[in-house]
Amino acid sequence: MLGRVLVLDDNEAIRTSVAMYLDDAGYNAQPAASLGAAVRALEERPFDLAVADYMLPDGTALDLLARLRESGNPMPVIVLTGHGSIDLAVRAVRAGAEQFLTKPLELPALLEVVRRTHGGRRAQRHEAATRSRTRRDALDPFVGTSAPVRRLADEARRVAGSDMPVLLTGETGSGKGILAAWLHAQSPRASESLVDINCAGLAASLLESELFGHERGAFTGAHASKPGLLEIADRGTLFLDEMGDLDLMVQPKLLKVLEERRFRRLGSVRDHAVDVRVIAATHLDLAQAVADRRFRGDLYYRINTLVLRVPALRERPEDIPALAACIFERHSRGAVPPELSPEALRALKAYSWPGNVRELRNVLERAVLLSDKRVLDAADLRLAPVTEPTASVSSWPFQVVSLEENERRYLLLVLDATGGRVDDMAAALGIPLSSLYQRLKRLGITLGRQR
Repeated sequence: MLGRVLVLDDNEAIRTSVAMYLDDAGYNAQPAASLGAAVRALEERPFDLAVADYMLPDGTALDLLARLRESGNPMPVIVLTGHGSIDLAVRAVRAGAEQFLTKPLELPALLEVVRRTHGGRRAQRHEAATRSRTRRDALDPFVGTSAPVRRLADEARRVAGSDMPVLLTGETGSGKGILAAWLHAQSPRASESLVDINCAGLAASLLESELFGHERGAFTGAHASKPGLLEIADRGTLFLDEMGDLDLMVQPKLLKVLEERRFRRLGSVRDHAVDVRVIAATHLDLAQAVADRRFRGDLYYRINTLVLRVPALRERPEDIPALAACIFERHSRGAVPPELSPEALRALKAYSWPGNVRELRNVLERAVLLSDKRVLDAADLRLAPVTEPTASVSSWPFQVVSLEENERRYLLLVLDATGGRVDDMAAALGIPLSSLYQRLKRLGITLGRQR
């Protein structure tokens, strides 16, 4: 299918012939006899463009253009009329019409206009997607010859052509975002947009609005309708980074998108159809998050079908020379790239790399900027000294848990001590009530149901 076209004309013979002609040319054309029918069709599913008669039983093509502006939909419209005039053409173009054609129609000419219009829009979307990928300044996700990287490359190539959700796991900075961009580029959706969103970077209310969009008046400050990232990613890929931090209130709505390919804007009563492939990434143990009731089990099992684990850099020290050469090559921008001395390479391999490939890139780029040497030595890297721990974690005389788990346990103790009275709990902790509610939600603590 080349694209979806809405054919809007109250003349049955014209709309049927136009729709059939476009269908035969490879488009998916849907006819509509009125402005109201067109609006309902647009609420049900997205279209790439519309071919609309100017005069309609319940309005004009200009009313359709106004509706599209209000909804935040930039869909191009080709306006048809049997009573063409320069004044009407100027008004239509100023209102946002892509083209203005007079009847009687020559179907081959109309098809050519549809192809040019659709091709122009696809080129814009492709350019936007390319800019998004370029902004990542990404490395090849499979640089190196280590066994973990070769295994990851083999598994990634097997799942790249699939349309099923993919879950990328691994430590922060290990390259999950780079791999997500590669999976999109190797998929059948590569010509469409790759849209990414950091689930940990936005509050729950903002995340929901960004993801699903909103209607005008849905909340204070919503002066106009706005499409969400799901609509922008239609027929492309949606990358949900740090999905383990996705708010529990948003999770069931995302599950509906995965299972039914439908969603609802904030403030809307109608569902919208969407066709996206979801790639999710997390550094958390989602199975443990499910056990702790901080992540929905049904959503976890839905995205857990295809799992790719990105190895930490300390698991593949033999890849560091190749990664360094790649980073230097990109940073030099055509100039002769620097090299590393044997001592520098030994220092890089001995370092633990808690920040993984991201930290390696930062270290090397900093060394290049602060040194004029052609060959960088260990001192130029300015790495933290490597120290041996006095005892292993397993030999410590107490149980080591994360700061988040310590916070959760402490809040449960205070909640129990105050008898579940949140006002008293906030006063005891010395924090605002709103902040306490946010902490309880983030940690998966349900009031009135202590665990």
